[in-house]
Amino acid sequence: MTRLLRAAILECDAPIQPVKDRYGTYGDLFENLLKAGLKAQGLEFQAGLQVTKWDVVNSSVYPKPDDCDAILLTGSKHDAFSDEPWIIELTNYVRDVYENHKKPIIGICFGHQIIARALGARVGRSDRGWEIAVEPIILTDTGRELFSKNVLSLHQMHRDIAYEVPEGCINLGSSSICEVQGLYSPGRIFSVQGHPEYDEFVVSKLIETRHAMGIFDDQLFKDGLSRAGNPHDGSVVGEAICKFLLDDPVAKHV
Repeated sequence: MTRLLRAAILECDAPIQPVKDRYGTYGDLFENLLKAGLKAQGLEFQAGLQVTKWDVVNSSVYPKPDDCDAILLTGSKHDAFSDEPWIIELTNYVRDVYENHKKPIIGICFGHQIIARALGARVGRSDRGWEIAVEPIILTDTGRELFSKNVLSLHQMHRDIAYEVPEGCINLGSSSICEVQGLYSPGRIFSVQGHPEYDEFVVSKLIETRHAMGIFDDQLFKDGLSRAGNPHDGSVVGEAICKFLLDDPVAKHV
């Protein structure tokens, strides 16, 4: 019998136009990542995927926790430590889902930081600067078990970080710029600072746009573009997220 997986994707930003023209919204990118993750494991016929997408920047309407099996928070150009009303509302929603509804929560980049904030950890601007394009992440024991690798390569696009691992979570890995690269709590939390949904096109366009805006200097621009096409493990993370949602492989060992 097919199991239906109901995933509510909270879209915390809109892609820049070249990315939107090619791939659609961030919710579309993550729907594709989840579908690919299920297919790679031969689960596309065992688990039907039902995705709903919620613009939480421009609307205060959120999915009812009882109407979904998991929520996923996307990345964003906004600051997770900001006190903008919508960010406060999002943080409070995540805290409520975690504490009162016990539904699995997945976070990517900004979403990873919002989860950390909602669970009481400090988030803010890194004093080590930007981390962009494909970078290696040295995995912890739990990270190695989740991803079946010692080192995970992921696209990055951030200068904000979670400074701490919130109570009840485990750090998945570290890089030279960011010490908390992911959070894990069996059956409850799965987050990564990197972007498993990104590819060379997305990252190259973001680097070019931010260079044109003066956000990235020439050196960062050239260095980032030189690594945007490097091999990365986005599909590995996509598969691990699907396993986490359907049959958490680490829970029995933690």
